[in-house]
Amino acid sequence: MPFVIDASITACWAFHDEDHPQADLALVRIRTDEATAPSLWWFEVRNILVVNERRKRLTEADSAAFLRDLSRLGVILDRSPQEGEVLRLARTHRLSVYDAAYLELARRKGLALATLDAALVRAARSESVSLV
Repeated sequence: MPFVIDASITACWAFHDEDHPQADLALVRIRTDEATAPSLWWFEVRNILVVNERRKRLTEADSAAFLRDLSRLGVILDRSPQEGEVLRLARTHRLSVYDAAYLELARRKGLALATLDAALVRAARSESVSLV
């Protein structure tokens, strides 16, 4: 069954010391089920990598290899958010607009959401969005 994936889940895959059962489950699911994300996911993932290069947790080569592997998973980027709904969700649930974009996508498409962000989990439950 298709699902929405956020950057917090994706980040776990880049770091061997950040193992999490939900991230592991999403990685298993993405091999058989379609994963989608708002287009900002692309930037968030790359920002996580660059920040961790600066912290010496990753090398540029590590980041490049991770991005190659990630591209093979075929995450579909959604480029048509309902902007008013994103703002409503951000305001209602005190989320960043970035996090609200993931929730909006999951609500609009009727998909489960894979996230490790506690505030986003609470908001998803409040909006009756299922979680991976």
